[in-house]
Amino acid sequence: MDFTLDSGNTAWMIVATALVLLMTPGLAFFYGGMVRAKSVLNMMMMSFISIAIVGVIWVVYGYGLTFGSGDLIGNPSGFFGLNEMSDADSLAAGSGVPFLVMAGFQATFAIITVALISGSVADRMKFGAWSAFVALWVTLSYFPVAHAVWGGGLLGWDNPITASSPIDFAGGTVVHINAGAAGLALALLLGTRKGFGKEPFKPHNLPYVMLGAALLWFGWFGFNAGSEFAADATAGRAFLNTVVAPAVAILGWLIVEQIRDGKPTSLGAASGIVAGLVAITPAAASVDTWGAIAIGFIAGVLCAMAVGLKYKFGYDDSLDVVGVHLVGGLVGTILIGLFANLDEGTTWAGAGDELVPMNGLFYGGGATQLVTQTVVALIVVVFSFVVTYVIGLIIKAIGGLRVSEDIEVSGIDLAAHGETAYEEAK
Repeated sequence: MDFTLDSGNTAWMIVATALVLLMTPGLAFFYGGMVRAKSVLNMMMMSFISIAIVGVIWVVYGYGLTFGSGDLIGNPSGFFGLNEMSDADSLAAGSGVPFLVMAGFQATFAIITVALISGSVADRMKFGAWSAFVALWVTLSYFPVAHAVWGGGLLGWDNPITASSPIDFAGGTVVHINAGAAGLALALLLGTRKGFGKEPFKPHNLPYVMLGAALLWFGWFGFNAGSEFAADATAGRAFLNTVVAPAVAILGWLIVEQIRDGKPTSLGAASGIVAGLVAITPAAASVDTWGAIAIGFIAGVLCAMAVGLKYKFGYDDSLDVVGVHLVGGLVGTILIGLFANLDEGTTWAGAGDELVPMNGLFYGGGATQLVTQTVVALIVVVFSFVVTYVIGLIIKAIGGLRVSEDIEVSGIDLAAHGETAYEEAK
Protein backbone atom coordinates (compact mmCIF):
# COMPACT_ATOMS: atom_id res chain seq x y z
CA MET A 1 0.00 0.00 0.00
CA ASP A 2 1.01 3.64 -0.36
CA PHE A 3 2.40 5.18 2.80
CA THR A 4 1.55 8.68 4.03
CA LEU A 5 3.24 9.83 7.20
CA ASP A 6 0.92 10.86 10.02
CA SER A 7 3.04 12.99 12.34
CA GLY A 8 0.52 12.87 15.22
CA ASN A 9 0.25 9.09 15.25
CA THR A 10 4.01 8.76 14.81
CA ALA A 11 4.74 11.09 17.71
CA TRP A 12 2.35 9.12 19.93
CA MET A 13 3.98 5.81 19.00
CA ILE A 14 7.47 7.15 19.74
CA VAL A 15 6.25 8.27 23.17
CA ALA A 16 4.47 4.93 23.72
CA THR A 17 7.68 3.06 22.88
CA ALA A 18 9.62 5.05 25.46
CA LEU A 19 6.88 4.39 28.03
CA VAL A 20 6.97 0.63 27.46
CA LEU A 21 10.76 0.53 27.65
CA LEU A 22 10.55 2.34 31.00
CA MET A 23 8.45 -0.56 32.30
CA THR A 24 11.49 -2.84 32.48
CA PRO A 25 13.54 -0.56 34.78
CA GLY A 26 10.28 -0.09 36.70
CA LEU A 27 10.04 -3.86 37.00
CA ALA A 28 13.63 -3.90 38.28
CA PHE A 29 12.59 -1.62 41.15
CA PHE A 30 9.39 -3.59 41.76
CA TYR A 31 11.18 -6.94 41.94
CA GLY A 32 14.32 -5.48 43.52
CA GLY A 33 12.40 -4.13 46.48
CA MET A 34 10.67 -7.46 47.03
CA VAL A 35 13.84 -9.52 47.51
CA ARG A 36 16.26 -9.47 50.43
CA ALA A 37 18.98 -6.80 50.53
CA LYS A 38 21.70 -9.29 49.58
CA SER A 39 19.96 -10.10 46.27
CA VAL A 40 18.63 -6.74 45.08
CA LEU A 41 21.38 -5.95 42.54
CA ASN A 42 21.16 -9.38 40.97
CA MET A 43 17.39 -9.07 40.73
CA MET A 44 17.66 -5.70 39.01
CA MET A 45 20.45 -6.89 36.73
CA MET A 46 18.22 -9.68 35.45
CA SER A 47 15.91 -7.02 34.03
CA PHE A 48 18.72 -4.91 32.56
CA ILE A 49 20.45 -7.86 30.91
CA SER A 50 17.09 -8.73 29.35
CA ILE A 51 17.05 -5.30 27.70
CA ALA A 52 20.56 -5.84 26.36
CA ILE A 53 20.13 -9.36 25.00
CA VAL A 54 16.61 -9.10 23.62
CA GLY A 55 17.24 -5.65 22.15
CA VAL A 56 20.07 -7.03 20.00
CA ILE A 57 18.32 -10.28 19.07
CA TRP A 58 15.17 -8.41 18.04
CA VAL A 59 16.85 -6.34 15.34
CA VAL A 60 19.03 -9.22 14.10
CA TYR A 61 16.32 -11.86 13.60
CA GLY A 62 13.55 -11.50 16.20
CA TYR A 63 11.34 -9.13 14.22
CA GLY A 64 11.44 -11.44 11.21
CA LEU A 65 10.57 -14.53 13.25
CA THR A 66 7.64 -12.64 14.76
CA PHE A 67 6.19 -10.69 11.86
CA GLY A 68 7.61 -12.41 8.80
CA SER A 69 5.26 -14.55 6.73
CA GLY A 70 4.63 -18.15 7.80
CA ASP A 71 2.19 -20.35 9.71
CA LEU A 72 4.30 -21.76 12.55
CA ILE A 73 6.98 -19.08 12.64
CA GLY A 74 7.86 -16.02 10.60
CA ASN A 75 10.49 -16.02 7.87
CA PRO A 76 13.35 -13.74 9.00
CA SER A 77 14.72 -13.40 5.47
CA GLY A 78 14.85 -9.77 4.44
CA PHE A 79 14.53 -8.49 8.00
CA PHE A 80 18.09 -9.03 9.31
CA GLY A 81 19.23 -5.81 10.92
CA LEU A 82 16.02 -4.02 9.90
CA ASN A 83 17.89 -1.88 7.41
CA GLU A 84 16.39 -0.38 4.26
CA MET A 85 12.86 -1.39 5.24
CA SER A 86 9.88 0.12 3.44
CA ASP A 87 7.42 2.16 5.47
CA ALA A 88 4.69 0.62 3.33
CA ASP A 89 5.42 -2.64 5.21
CA SER A 90 5.02 -1.03 8.64
CA LEU A 91 2.69 -2.79 11.08
CA ALA A 92 0.85 0.55 11.26
CA ALA A 93 1.18 1.66 7.65
CA GLY A 94 -2.54 2.44 7.57
CA SER A 95 -2.05 4.82 10.50
CA GLY A 96 0.94 6.54 8.91
CA VAL A 97 3.55 5.28 11.40
CA PRO A 98 6.97 4.38 9.91
CA PHE A 99 8.30 0.82 9.92
CA LEU A 100 11.21 1.46 12.28
CA VAL A 101 9.03 3.15 14.90
CA MET A 102 6.75 0.11 15.01
CA ALA A 103 9.73 -2.25 15.09
CA GLY A 104 11.04 -0.39 18.13
CA PHE A 105 7.64 -0.47 19.81
CA GLN A 106 7.34 -4.23 19.43
CA ALA A 107 10.91 -4.73 20.68
CA THR A 108 9.93 -3.31 24.06
CA PHE A 109 7.19 -5.94 24.41
CA ALA A 110 9.66 -8.77 23.88
CA ILE A 111 12.00 -7.23 26.46
CA ILE A 112 9.48 -6.82 29.27
CA THR A 113 8.00 -10.30 28.69
CA VAL A 114 11.33 -12.03 29.32
CA ALA A 115 12.14 -9.79 32.29
CA LEU A 116 8.83 -10.69 33.96
CA ILE A 117 9.94 -14.32 34.29
CA SER A 118 12.91 -13.38 36.49
CA GLY A 119 10.66 -12.89 39.49
CA SER A 120 10.06 -16.64 39.72
CA VAL A 121 13.76 -17.45 40.11
CA ALA A 122 14.88 -14.76 42.58
CA ASP A 123 17.75 -15.52 44.98
CA ARG A 124 18.93 -18.73 43.35
CA MET A 125 19.54 -18.75 39.57
CA LYS A 126 23.02 -18.29 38.12
CA PHE A 127 23.36 -15.04 36.23
CA GLY A 128 25.04 -16.77 33.30
CA ALA A 129 22.28 -19.35 33.18
CA TRP A 130 19.68 -16.58 33.21
CA SER A 131 21.45 -14.78 30.37
CA ALA A 132 21.48 -17.95 28.26
CA PHE A 133 17.84 -18.56 29.14
CA VAL A 134 16.87 -15.06 27.96
CA ALA A 135 18.35 -15.66 24.50
CA LEU A 136 16.87 -19.13 24.11
CA TRP A 137 13.44 -18.38 25.56
CA VAL A 138 12.76 -15.24 23.56
CA THR A 139 13.69 -17.17 20.41
CA LEU A 140 11.85 -20.41 21.11
CA SER A 141 8.81 -19.22 23.08
CA TYR A 142 8.16 -15.49 22.77
CA PHE A 143 8.70 -15.15 19.02
CA PRO A 144 6.57 -18.21 18.12
CA VAL A 145 3.69 -17.18 20.42
CA ALA A 146 3.79 -13.55 19.27
CA HIS A 147 3.80 -14.73 15.66
CA ALA A 148 0.93 -17.15 16.30
CA VAL A 149 -1.27 -14.46 17.87
CA TRP A 150 -0.17 -11.18 16.29
CA GLY A 151 1.95 -12.09 13.28
CA GLY A 152 -0.54 -13.98 11.13
CA GLY A 153 0.10 -17.42 12.63
CA LEU A 154 -2.12 -20.24 13.84
CA LEU A 155 -3.77 -18.44 16.76
CA GLY A 156 -4.58 -15.18 15.02
CA TRP A 157 -7.45 -13.97 12.86
CA ASP A 158 -9.34 -16.65 10.91
CA ASN A 159 -7.31 -19.37 12.58
CA PRO A 160 -8.20 -23.03 11.90
CA ILE A 161 -8.50 -23.93 15.59
CA THR A 162 -11.30 -21.77 17.04
CA ALA A 163 -14.74 -20.75 15.80
CA SER A 164 -14.00 -17.04 16.13
CA SER A 165 -10.96 -14.80 16.14
CA PRO A 166 -9.26 -14.50 19.55
CA ILE A 167 -8.92 -11.06 21.08
CA ASP A 168 -5.58 -10.11 22.63
CA PHE A 169 -5.19 -6.38 22.26
CA ALA A 170 -1.88 -5.87 24.07
CA GLY A 171 -0.53 -9.18 25.33
CA GLY A 172 -2.63 -11.30 27.67
CA THR A 173 -1.46 -14.47 25.92
CA VAL A 174 1.72 -13.25 24.25
CA VAL A 175 3.13 -11.49 27.32
CA HIS A 176 1.54 -12.49 30.61
CA ILE A 177 0.33 -16.06 30.15
CA ASN A 178 3.51 -16.81 28.21
CA ALA A 179 5.73 -15.40 30.97
CA GLY A 180 3.62 -16.83 33.82
CA ALA A 181 3.71 -20.39 32.49
CA ALA A 182 7.47 -20.04 31.93
CA GLY A 183 7.90 -18.81 35.50
CA LEU A 184 6.12 -21.89 36.82
CA ALA A 185 8.32 -24.22 34.76
CA LEU A 186 11.54 -22.55 35.93
CA ALA A 187 10.43 -22.50 39.56
CA LEU A 188 9.77 -26.23 39.43
CA LEU A 189 13.14 -26.91 37.79
CA LEU A 190 15.12 -24.80 40.25
CA GLY A 191 13.41 -26.08 43.36
CA THR A 192 12.70 -24.12 46.51
CA ARG A 193 14.94 -21.59 48.21
CA LYS A 194 16.65 -22.60 51.41
CA GLY A 195 14.14 -21.88 54.16
CA PHE A 196 11.12 -21.74 51.85
CA GLY A 197 7.95 -22.17 53.87
CA LYS A 198 9.89 -21.67 57.13
CA GLU A 199 11.38 -18.18 56.72
CA PRO A 200 9.27 -15.13 55.79
CA PHE A 201 11.50 -13.79 52.94
CA LYS A 202 10.21 -10.28 53.61
CA PRO A 203 10.75 -7.49 51.03
CA HIS A 204 13.79 -5.45 52.00
CA ASN A 205 12.56 -2.13 50.56
CA LEU A 206 8.82 -1.54 50.22
CA PRO A 207 9.27 2.03 48.90
CA TYR A 208 11.18 0.45 45.95
CA VAL A 209 8.22 -1.87 45.39
CA MET A 210 5.76 1.02 45.33
CA LEU A 211 8.04 3.10 43.11
CA GLY A 212 8.33 0.16 40.72
CA ALA A 213 4.55 -0.30 40.65
CA ALA A 214 4.12 3.40 39.90
CA LEU A 215 6.62 3.25 37.01
CA LEU A 216 4.95 0.13 35.66
CA TRP A 217 1.54 1.81 35.74
CA PHE A 218 2.93 4.90 34.03
CA GLY A 219 4.63 2.85 31.33
CA TRP A 220 1.56 0.66 30.87
CA PHE A 221 -0.33 3.52 29.24
CA GLY A 222 2.08 3.13 26.34
CA PHE A 223 1.69 -0.64 26.53
CA ASN A 224 -2.11 -0.61 26.25
CA ALA A 225 -3.08 2.65 24.56
CA GLY A 226 -0.05 2.34 22.27
CA SER A 227 -1.29 -1.01 21.01
CA GLU A 228 -3.93 0.81 19.00
CA PHE A 229 -1.02 2.12 16.84
CA ALA A 230 -2.79 5.48 16.54
CA ALA A 231 -3.91 8.45 18.63
CA ASP A 232 -7.65 7.88 18.29
CA ALA A 233 -10.80 7.03 20.24
CA THR A 234 -9.88 3.35 20.62
CA ALA A 235 -6.56 4.38 22.19
CA GLY A 236 -8.60 6.61 24.48
CA ARG A 237 -10.75 3.67 25.54
CA ALA A 238 -7.64 1.56 26.24
CA PHE A 239 -6.13 4.50 28.15
CA LEU A 240 -9.17 4.96 30.39
CA ASN A 241 -9.46 1.22 31.07
CA THR A 242 -5.81 1.27 32.11
CA VAL A 243 -6.75 3.83 34.76
CA VAL A 244 -9.88 2.04 35.96
CA ALA A 245 -8.93 -1.64 36.12
CA PRO A 246 -5.78 -1.29 38.27
CA ALA A 247 -7.56 1.17 40.57
CA VAL A 248 -10.34 -1.28 41.35
CA ALA A 249 -7.87 -4.19 41.48
CA ILE A 250 -6.12 -2.44 44.38
CA LEU A 251 -9.43 -2.44 46.23
CA GLY A 252 -10.04 -6.11 45.46
CA TRP A 253 -6.58 -7.13 46.68
CA LEU A 254 -6.79 -5.04 49.86
CA ILE A 255 -10.24 -6.39 50.71
CA VAL A 256 -8.83 -9.92 50.55
CA GLU A 257 -5.93 -8.89 52.80
CA GLN A 258 -8.24 -7.18 55.26
CA ILE A 259 -10.46 -10.25 55.54
CA ARG A 260 -7.62 -12.79 55.54
CA ASP A 261 -4.88 -10.99 57.48
CA GLY A 262 -6.62 -8.15 59.27
CA LYS A 263 -4.51 -5.41 57.60
CA PRO A 264 -4.23 -3.90 54.11
CA THR A 265 -0.55 -3.64 53.10
CA SER A 266 1.52 -1.47 50.80
CA LEU A 267 2.84 -4.64 49.15
CA GLY A 268 -0.76 -5.66 48.51
CA ALA A 269 -1.61 -2.29 46.99
CA ALA A 270 1.41 -2.44 44.67
CA SER A 271 0.63 -6.03 43.72
CA GLY A 272 -3.01 -5.12 43.11
CA ILE A 273 -1.91 -2.43 40.65
CA VAL A 274 0.07 -4.97 38.64
CA ALA A 275 -2.70 -7.59 38.79
CA GLY A 276 -5.19 -5.10 37.38
CA LEU A 277 -2.78 -3.98 34.67
CA VAL A 278 -2.10 -7.57 33.66
CA ALA A 279 -5.78 -8.47 33.45
CA ILE A 280 -6.88 -5.43 31.45
CA THR A 281 -4.02 -5.77 28.94
CA PRO A 282 -5.74 -8.17 26.51
CA ALA A 283 -9.15 -6.54 27.03
CA ALA A 284 -8.16 -2.87 27.03
CA ALA A 285 -9.96 -1.93 23.80
CA SER A 286 -12.73 -4.52 23.79
CA VAL A 287 -14.57 -3.82 27.06
CA ASP A 288 -16.46 -0.79 28.30
CA THR A 289 -15.92 0.89 31.66
CA TRP A 290 -18.16 -1.57 33.51
CA GLY A 291 -16.24 -4.46 31.98
CA ALA A 292 -12.94 -2.89 33.05
CA ILE A 293 -14.24 -2.49 36.61
CA ALA A 294 -15.38 -6.11 36.72
CA ILE A 295 -12.16 -7.49 35.26
CA GLY A 296 -10.01 -5.37 37.57
CA PHE A 297 -11.89 -6.38 40.70
CA ILE A 298 -11.97 -10.08 39.83
CA ALA A 299 -8.25 -10.01 39.03
CA GLY A 300 -7.42 -8.22 42.28
CA VAL A 301 -9.33 -10.78 44.34
CA LEU A 302 -8.21 -13.92 42.49
CA CYS A 303 -4.55 -12.90 42.24
CA ALA A 304 -4.46 -12.02 45.94
CA MET A 305 -5.74 -15.50 46.68
CA ALA A 306 -3.54 -17.20 44.08
CA VAL A 307 -0.22 -15.98 45.49
CA GLY A 308 -0.70 -18.39 48.39
CA LEU A 309 -0.96 -21.43 46.15
CA LYS A 310 2.82 -21.83 46.06
CA TYR A 311 2.82 -22.77 49.73
CA LYS A 312 -0.01 -25.24 49.24
CA PHE A 313 1.57 -26.97 46.24
CA GLY A 314 5.24 -26.49 47.15
CA TYR A 315 6.59 -24.57 44.13
CA ASP A 316 8.77 -21.57 44.96
CA ASP A 317 7.57 -18.80 42.68
CA SER A 318 9.64 -16.23 44.54
CA LEU A 319 7.92 -12.99 43.55
CA ASP A 320 4.55 -14.36 42.42
CA VAL A 321 4.93 -14.39 38.66
CA VAL A 322 2.47 -17.30 38.56
CA GLY A 323 0.02 -15.77 41.01
CA VAL A 324 -0.06 -12.38 39.28
CA HIS A 325 0.93 -12.80 35.63
CA LEU A 326 -0.31 -16.30 34.83
CA VAL A 327 -3.51 -16.00 36.86
CA GLY A 328 -4.06 -12.35 35.92
CA GLY A 329 -3.36 -13.08 32.26
CA LEU A 330 -5.84 -15.96 32.29
CA VAL A 331 -8.47 -13.83 34.04
CA GLY A 332 -8.18 -10.97 31.55
CA THR A 333 -7.98 -13.18 28.48
CA ILE A 334 -10.88 -15.47 29.39
CA LEU A 335 -13.18 -12.76 30.77
CA ILE A 336 -13.13 -11.07 27.36
CA GLY A 337 -15.51 -13.90 26.48
CA LEU A 338 -17.97 -12.47 29.01
CA PHE A 339 -17.42 -8.71 28.79
CA ALA A 340 -16.33 -7.93 25.21
CA ASN A 341 -18.50 -5.12 23.87
CA LEU A 342 -17.42 -4.37 20.31
CA ASP A 343 -19.39 -2.26 17.86
CA GLU A 344 -19.52 -2.56 14.08
CA GLY A 345 -16.69 -0.60 12.46
CA THR A 346 -14.31 -0.70 15.41
CA THR A 347 -10.72 -0.48 14.21
CA TRP A 348 -8.13 -2.91 15.55
CA ALA A 349 -4.57 -1.94 16.30
CA GLY A 350 -4.68 0.99 13.87
CA ALA A 351 -4.56 -1.39 10.90
CA GLY A 352 -7.83 -0.11 9.48
CA ASP A 353 -9.51 -3.52 9.44
CA GLU A 354 -13.15 -3.62 10.45
CA LEU A 355 -14.02 -6.17 13.10
CA VAL A 356 -17.01 -8.39 12.91
CA PRO A 357 -18.50 -7.82 16.37
CA MET A 358 -17.31 -10.59 18.72
CA ASN A 359 -19.26 -9.60 21.79
CA GLY A 360 -19.02 -11.52 25.03
CA LEU A 361 -21.68 -13.64 26.64
CA PHE A 362 -22.98 -10.75 28.77
CA TYR A 363 -23.36 -8.54 25.68
CA GLY A 364 -25.37 -10.87 23.49
CA GLY A 365 -22.54 -12.68 21.79
CA GLY A 366 -23.19 -16.16 23.12
CA ALA A 367 -20.47 -18.51 24.35
CA THR A 368 -18.41 -18.63 21.15
CA GLN A 369 -15.90 -15.97 22.15
CA LEU A 370 -15.61 -17.38 25.66
CA VAL A 371 -14.64 -20.76 24.24
CA THR A 372 -12.19 -19.16 21.81
CA GLN A 373 -10.46 -17.14 24.52
CA THR A 374 -10.19 -20.16 26.80
CA VAL A 375 -8.81 -22.49 24.15
CA VAL A 376 -6.14 -20.04 22.98
CA ALA A 377 -5.11 -19.24 26.56
CA LEU A 378 -4.67 -22.93 27.41
CA ILE A 379 -2.68 -23.60 24.24
CA VAL A 380 -0.23 -20.85 25.20
CA VAL A 381 0.05 -22.17 28.78
CA VAL A 382 0.99 -25.65 27.57
CA PHE A 383 3.34 -24.45 24.83
CA SER A 384 5.24 -22.00 27.04
CA PHE A 385 5.52 -24.44 29.95
CA VAL A 386 6.88 -27.28 27.80
CA VAL A 387 9.32 -25.11 25.85
CA THR A 388 10.59 -23.45 29.04
CA TYR A 389 11.04 -26.76 30.82
CA VAL A 390 13.06 -28.17 27.93
CA ILE A 391 15.23 -25.04 27.73
CA GLY A 392 15.81 -25.23 31.47
CA LEU A 393 16.81 -28.90 31.29
CA ILE A 394 19.33 -28.15 28.53
CA ILE A 395 20.93 -25.27 30.44
CA LYS A 396 20.96 -27.33 33.62
CA ALA A 397 22.74 -30.19 31.84
CA ILE A 398 25.36 -27.93 30.26
CA GLY A 399 26.30 -25.50 33.02
CA GLY A 400 23.78 -25.75 35.81
CA LEU A 401 20.89 -23.47 36.73
CA ARG A 402 21.31 -22.83 40.42
CA VAL A 403 23.94 -21.14 42.55
CA SER A 404 25.51 -23.09 45.39
CA GLU A 405 23.91 -23.13 48.82
CA ASP A 406 26.79 -21.08 50.23
CA ILE A 407 26.19 -18.31 47.67
CA GLU A 408 22.46 -18.40 48.25
CA VAL A 409 22.97 -17.96 51.98
CA SER A 410 25.69 -15.30 51.80
CA GLY A 411 24.04 -13.34 49.01
CA ILE A 412 24.09 -13.62 45.25
CA ASP A 413 24.99 -9.95 44.67
CA LEU A 414 28.58 -10.21 45.85
CA ALA A 415 29.19 -13.62 44.30
CA ALA A 416 27.70 -12.83 40.88
CA HIS A 417 28.51 -9.13 40.50
CA GLY A 418 31.28 -8.35 42.99
CA GLU A 419 29.30 -5.60 44.67
CA THR A 420 26.56 -5.00 47.22
CA ALA A 421 23.65 -2.57 47.23
CA TYR A 422 24.25 -1.17 50.67
CA GLU A 423 27.53 -0.53 52.44
CA GLU A 424 27.63 -1.37 56.12
CA ALA A 425 27.58 1.62 58.42
CA LYS A 426 31.07 2.72 59.48
